[in-house]
Amino acid sequence: MAAARTMFEKIWQRHVVVDRDDGYTLLYIDRHLMHDGSAAGFAKLRERNMKLRRPDRGFATPDHYVRSDSRAIADIADPHHRKLVEQIRTNTAESGVTLFDLGDERQGIAHVVGPEQGVTQPGLTLVCGDSHTSTHGALGALAFGIGSSEVAHVMATQCLWQRKPKAMRISVDGTLGDGVTAKDVILAIIARIGTAGAVGHVIEYAGSAIRGLSIEGRLTVCNMSIEAGGRAGMVAPDDTTIAYLKGRPFSPKESEWDKAVAFWRTVPSDEGAIFDREVSLDAASITPMVTWGTSPEDALSITGRIPEPSTAPDTAKKESMKRALDYMGLVPGTPLEQVPVDRVFIGSCTNSRIEDLRAAAKVAKGRKAVIPSWVVAGSGLVKKQAEAEGLDRIFVEAGFEWREPGCSMCVGMNGDTGKPQQRIASTSNRNFIGRQGPGVRTHLVSPAMAVAAAVSGRFADVRKLA
Repeated sequence: MAAARTMFEKIWQRHVVVDRDDGYTLLYIDRHLMHDGSAAGFAKLRERNMKLRRPDRGFATPDHYVRSDSRAIADIADPHHRKLVEQIRTNTAESGVTLFDLGDERQGIAHVVGPEQGVTQPGLTLVCGDSHTSTHGALGALAFGIGSSEVAHVMATQCLWQRKPKAMRISVDGTLGDGVTAKDVILAIIARIGTAGAVGHVIEYAGSAIRGLSIEGRLTVCNMSIEAGGRAGMVAPDDTTIAYLKGRPFSPKESEWDKAVAFWRTVPSDEGAIFDREVSLDAASITPMVTWGTSPEDALSITGRIPEPSTAPDTAKKESMKRALDYMGLVPGTPLEQVPVDRVFIGSCTNSRIEDLRAAAKVAKGRKAVIPSWVVAGSGLVKKQAEAEGLDRIFVEAGFEWREPGCSMCVGMNGDTGKPQQRIASTSNRNFIGRQGPGVRTHLVSPAMAVAAAVSGRFADVRKLA
């Protein structure tokens, strides 16, 4: 009888082309997502007079450098960034790669567009020149980010050399409390294991609380796997996954659908599969979370206080905490609910889907933002659906700016940045120094918690606003 295998092991073995003696494996890649930062890969192929091996497996959309207040390429101020957005049109037209361009309602953030279009499917390997490609693992794919030279390699060969990671399972069991979302779950996980806690591993998220999440929630959790040091994050496909994928443009059709579903049901880890590391969390212990420092692991409950560096376990951690608090302009012992906020950003590949916008609008309805606040949908289709549901009107009436799809303020490289020393409540995935502009102080929160900050002018417990 064959040994029980993890979901990761099944997908990895299925895609092995050849194993090398030095520990590297050549993997076949099923899907390659591209964006306006993928121009270097096309340039390398052009230099070598090479064509894409499988253009039909490539899907592109401009997201990093586009403006959220305009769809016109001419409005992109930086000439280099403007050229990159222009080049994605030329490169995809010449190569035959599918493009979801500006002006196309399907355009948006690559990690929103892929699942939305049914490009992302269980059991596939998927790569993109962006670290948060781990997002797609929410649908049972093995998905990870790659560098610019690897982008060119996949374009040319549809394969990629990789060292096989280990397998890790993080189980969250129980029922999530009121006001607690998938964003709070992943921040609690990272606070527990640290930003290096999953280095060298592919994470499988499991447990009743994970299975109870929508696909949107699972996408949020898997998105931030990289912030825990993981190579990828995955959730086993189930009925929720199958229902989500049915009828999407690039999902299997007609007779192929039944074959695909039958295969997808074989993807989850076998009973008794052994993981290299196991971590468990109690869902009931998770509360609405806020980051306080300059790393995603610097997170605590909204009911907590800014930590005291003297409580750190060692000198190195103590010094890093001091540096973080100095940059963030925070005083140890201050209740989080007393920390003022200067502006709010709702968006990014972490939290810009329709469920995120619904949760934010629910809190915003009938209230007024007292600080500048933006809402940036993850794709044109999300924006269209939100407008059909009247969510845009709720946000506008509450004093929020309703903007065009793209990475926007998450990456701080498209004109959407904060000002030095501004404190931003952000639904994005990284709070590193300067992530949202020089000197900007970023705090990661859920969409609901972001709105709570917007209407309070400070961090606030969304549970108290219900």
